[in-house]
Amino acid sequence: MRGEGQRRRREALRAERDPENGELMVMIIGYVLLSLLLITVVAAVSSVYIGHKKLLSAADGAAVAAADSFTLGGVAGNAGPPVTTLSDGGVQAAAVSYLHRNSDHLNVTAAAVDAGTGTDDGRSAKVTLTAVVHPLFINFLVPDGIPITATSTARSHLAR
Repeated sequence: MRGEGQRRRREALRAERDPENGELMVMIIGYVLLSLLLITVVAAVSSVYIGHKKLLSAADGAAVAAADSFTLGGVAGNAGPPVTTLSDGGVQAAAVSYLHRNSDHLNVTAAAVDAGTGTDDGRSAKVTLTAVVHPLFINFLVPDGIPITATSTARSHLAR
């Protein structure tokens, strides 16, 4: 019994003399919180990046579909080889149709064809898509989401 009391007193004195008693637990909690914050930020940024890549893939597909909506030009009078001719309206209509048919896999909201969609030279189809991405875990910080834009250009080439 007497040895038990002395042991308790020695442990109490040791605890009083140890200046780092309990600080390790505070450090561990701090590092765990910092790690969780870092994981949350990386997941949110990754979800925005993946959303942009999916939108860019859709813009590529829409540009190819729009470039395939050409009409033949330069065939009158055998003046030379036939060439593809595009119109702004035809490019926009093809891009809207493509986006309507293929927007289910995008995982974004408000996907739309931008007003800049059309043709600059009558031969290349330029498609610009816009959408809104809602990042993982931090939706409460950006409730409206993050707007993203993707632009792609395609051209049809006639070959024999």
